[in-house]
Amino acid sequence: MADDGTHDREGAPAVRSDGGTKGADTVALDPWGSSTVDDYRKLFEEFGIESFDDVLPRVPTPHYLMRRGVIFGHRNYRSVADAMTNGDPFAVLSGFMPTGDPHIGHKLVFDELIWHQERGGDAYGLIADLEAHAARGLSWDEIDEHTESYLLSLIALGFDPEEGELYRQSTNRDVQDLAFELGTKANFSELGAIYDFDGETEVSYMQSVVTQMADILYPQLDEPKPTVIPVGPDQDPHMRLARDLAGRMRYFKVTEAYASFELDDQERALVTRAYEALAADVDDPETDVRCTDAAAWLDAERPDSASLESTIETLESGGKEPLRPRVRFLDRNATDDAFEALIEAVEGEKRVYEGHVDSFDLDREAAEELARQVELDHGGYGFLPPSSIYHRFMSGLTGGKMSSSIPASHISLLDDPEDGYDKVKSATTGGRETAEEQRELGGEADECPVYELYAYLLSGDDDEFATRVYEECVGGERLCGGCKEQAAELMAEFLEAHQEKREEAKDVLDGIDIELDSPRKR
Repeated sequence: MADDGTHDREGAPAVRSDGGTKGADTVALDPWGSSTVDDYRKLFEEFGIESFDDVLPRVPTPHYLMRRGVIFGHRNYRSVADAMTNGDPFAVLSGFMPTGDPHIGHKLVFDELIWHQERGGDAYGLIADLEAHAARGLSWDEIDEHTESYLLSLIALGFDPEEGELYRQSTNRDVQDLAFELGTKANFSELGAIYDFDGETEVSYMQSVVTQMADILYPQLDEPKPTVIPVGPDQDPHMRLARDLAGRMRYFKVTEAYASFELDDQERALVTRAYEALAADVDDPETDVRCTDAAAWLDAERPDSASLESTIETLESGGKEPLRPRVRFLDRNATDDAFEALIEAVEGEKRVYEGHVDSFDLDREAAEELARQVELDHGGYGFLPPSSIYHRFMSGLTGGKMSSSIPASHISLLDDPEDGYDKVKSATTGGRETAEEQRELGGEADECPVYELYAYLLSGDDDEFATRVYEECVGGERLCGGCKEQAAELMAEFLEAHQEKREEAKDVLDGIDIELDSPRKR
């Protein structure tokens, strides 16, 4: 979840609005290592990340990073978009690991955080110093050296600390207490499977993961609300774990069921098909559809599913028990008082079992809300699964990877404007070998780090300008020399203006209750 801005990868993906890239099909997600994401479409298939294009129409006045496909994927962003549209509470949080100077790659996340704050979200920005110390081995002096710089750039770009919250992991006791509670729901085997931890992994390294989970859920401590975490796709393992832990902390799990026994998602889909087919042919579906009937239907129809045989076996073991749709409340962590209160709160027809309650009158949405309210009334958290949005990595200016350890590959937000100008002028382009070929064949903007600067930063909110640069390039009207000169001038102007705002931000930062120097022993 914390982003240090180093995205080490082989090859630079082309910027395409369909969520795809050119290059190899390798997909490896490692929050701390050299993540390779050469085909963003693979993320949709392998990890369940959804295309942002699907949710974009629901976003009021979307950010230009959304409109241009730089933000390409999401997990459950619909809940955030709907809250934004309806004026309901929502939150946004992102963390920064202070391993070096903030640079233009970080600006993507800064901008996403600020945009959500400007649209009414409760905004949280954190310094992931515990993670930097445990996962990267940075000393506290090294961490402190960069902490102020990240916060100044964030404020200079528009973050309002009076309306939002800035904190360090190491000094936020609420985060540390929540991390302890979340740690009761995670184990070494799970962390080992997700992060490739082994017997040599330091305990503090593993603890830093649970702390990040607490960061992600921290905005919901006061009240459950949709919360979005803007990240690069390499951080998705953190998001999957955080969503799982949010569910494990809940008092009740709400599912849909058909009988007294449990079904997994694939089995439930099969039983739904059988029930709907059988219910259409009987007078009273509540009494006339039996488990054995559904088993016989599935055995006759043989729908393609890996769970078919286990589903038939489960239904046959249910015998003549009526098959009826119901909503089920499963007891996960509820106190005795909370479970009794839930039973009392479920109105209409219901059945109470040891460990769960079935309701025949509530729909899924109403049941979820009821379960959450009972939990909150009895001291639980009621967490909603956190959402996430995913932005593309920026290509290095020299081609290939953008890395904080290769100064020429990136532009620091602290670079002298003249140095920023020179780096852009020296950047690799997607141009042809000669001006004649460029005019004849057009440039390859989709493979050009300089065009990425226009799309990600230099065009700002001006889509028309970004489109014109693209079309002039691929149409052969724009040559690389003039294009880089324009980009270099715009970059120098941006750095000069940003650094002036950083100076102004120092007074704002002085008034914030955040420790810039860690109280930890050196």
